[in-house]
Amino acid sequence: MRSKSLLRNLGEEIRERRKRRDLSQEMLAHQAGIHTNVVGRLERGIYNPTVLTLHSIAVKLEVSLQDLFAAAARRD
Repeated sequence: MRSKSLLRNLGEEIRERRKRRDLSQEMLAHQAGIHTNVVGRLERGIYNPTVLTLHSIAVKLEVSLQDLFAAAARRD
């Protein structure tokens, strides 16, 4: 999988999981301790997040990083 595809798929997965939890981008950002713009850019696949940022998001979405990446990989 190419890195651009991975970022796009990862963003789509985060967006879907965020919406399932009925969270706005602002709410997720606040709870994860990151800027709202980061969530938006990540969901659009135009931001390459750090592992710590992904971990913070995953914790708030109640998913493991392993499951998040596996779901993103299945999107291709």
